[in-house]
Amino acid sequence: MPFGLGMGEAIMIFLVVLLLFGAKRLPEIGTSLGKGIREFKSSVREIESSVRVEGELKPPGSDATTSQSTDSQEEGAPRRLTTN
Repeated sequence: MPFGLGMGEAIMIFLVVLLLFGAKRLPEIGTSLGKGIREFKSSVREIESSVRVEGELKPPGSDATTSQSTDSQEEGAPRRLTTN
């Protein structure tokens, strides 16, 4: 079991939750918790795929911070950022 809980502690936690919410409410809580977790996972997957697609579409070094020409700068010299 996670967090180093033994069987006795898990049963005690279950009994306290059962007393607090009641036997009729526990399946509803489990269902809503499962739906929430599924929705969270799907939104995370959607965000990851959109980040991957955007990363594939942009060529490397195309963002505004690196738009300065690097030909005139030495490799060891720090770059200066200018605002327009």
